[in-house]
Amino acid sequence: MTIRLFVGNLNFKTSSEDLQELFGQVGEVQSASVVTDRETGRSRGFGFVEMASQEDGQRAIEQFNGKEFNGRNLTVNEARPREDRGGYGGGGGYGNRGGRGGGGGGRDRGGYGGGGGGREPRW
Repeated sequence: MTIRLFVGNLNFKTSSEDLQELFGQVGEVQSASVVTDRETGRSRGFGFVEMASQEDGQRAIEQFNGKEFNGRNLTVNEARPREDRGGYGGGGGYGNRGGRGGGGGGRDRGGYGGGGGGREPRW
């Protein structure tokens, strides 16, 4: 069974191939990827490595957590499941007159709106 590892405090010049090579020293690597910013394409300073077995993963944690790589001390631990952060929007109250409940501003539609639902304001 595979194990997914979080690798933090990476040098911004570290590539996915560098991670693959480093973690390959302790076991079979299924995948390795450095997370990049969507807009700039630059590294965000962390990544994920998927090892082929629990044993390989534990060995990698023991060997690389706190160790220097490319001038930085790595943080290596078992990755937590990704949290559902939900959508954007909700809250707010601008532009929501008349007491109707609002939906919330979607990710691509500004950010105001939502909330409301109480009685009509007295202007």
